[in-house]
Amino acid sequence: MGSADRGYIPVIHAATRDRPDEIDTLLAAEAVSSALAKRGYATDVVPLGLDLGSLDRLPPRRPLVVFNLVDAVDGDGRLAPMIPARLDALGLAYTGAGTTAWFDTLSKIGTKLKLAHAGLPTPAWSDDGCGLDAEFKAIVKPVWEHGSLGMDASCVMTGAEAPQAIVERNARWKTEHFAEEFIEGREFNVSLLEAREGVQVLPIAEILFEGFDEGAARIVGYDAKWTPDSAAFTGTPRRFGIENSDPGLAAQLADLSRLCWRLFSVRGYARVDFRVMPSGLPFILEVNMNPCLTPDAGFAAAAQEAGLPYDALIERVAAAPLARLQASA
Repeated sequence: MGSADRGYIPVIHAATRDRPDEIDTLLAAEAVSSALAKRGYATDVVPLGLDLGSLDRLPPRRPLVVFNLVDAVDGDGRLAPMIPARLDALGLAYTGAGTTAWFDTLSKIGTKLKLAHAGLPTPAWSDDGCGLDAEFKAIVKPVWEHGSLGMDASCVMTGAEAPQAIVERNARWKTEHFAEEFIEGREFNVSLLEAREGVQVLPIAEILFEGFDEGAARIVGYDAKWTPDSAAFTGTPRRFGIENSDPGLAAQLADLSRLCWRLFSVRGYARVDFRVMPSGLPFILEVNMNPCLTPDAGFAAAAQEAGLPYDALIERVAAAPLARLQASA
């Protein structure tokens, strides 16, 4: 633990070194800890195992707040809600989403059910792939993983091919998959940050698809997120400025993102991913708790675009649960 006197903020993660997305979490933990130290906080990085024993050793150290970067435990995204649940039981304040929001967004199917019930636009889907139009394009996704594990152009296919693909991918990746209508069009990420007045919508990023072969599926797959030397990574840069170039669409995306924030009782920070048809109709793909917080990730880029440097962003994320505690007191 450092010697700074503004209070102790441990940075927790449960990542391994087995996959690039897991390694990215390790890099985020070091970057967040460094940013907190620069802002005057005592801090260290606390890795967690399946037994979560490291959490039980935190209360005697009287942390000001726990900076939670866990989005999977031992590579399994289904276990992520254990962390806020245990922190709640220990009576420790922590960053990011609460236990209920984690459970409500953990399953992509569960997320879509809640979106549809609230009347919010999300692509049609089928648990087993049999309910989609056989001729239309579908995309097969993992139900539980939020790091695009196994996602590439081969995930996009006709509805008729989806049922068999689900069976094969379930066996290959040892996790459940489902089929969703594939929305041809533009892709946007909306980063959300807790604010005194509720939630701040940061500048909206559009993901561009450059250098893709004609007819190739335009998706942000695993390599596009985690493999910097891949064609998928270099071919999917982000661009800001839709608020000026298409303010009507920007307002729609911002409004839908705020509705997601309220619907899932999100707090701290989050990201909502959209596809927008050529007609301008937006669809919500996912609501992401704890989006990546490395300095070069999309969330930090959106904050920088809003005039919030990385170290200040990290301090603001850490300060949110403290402000909530003070308001409730």
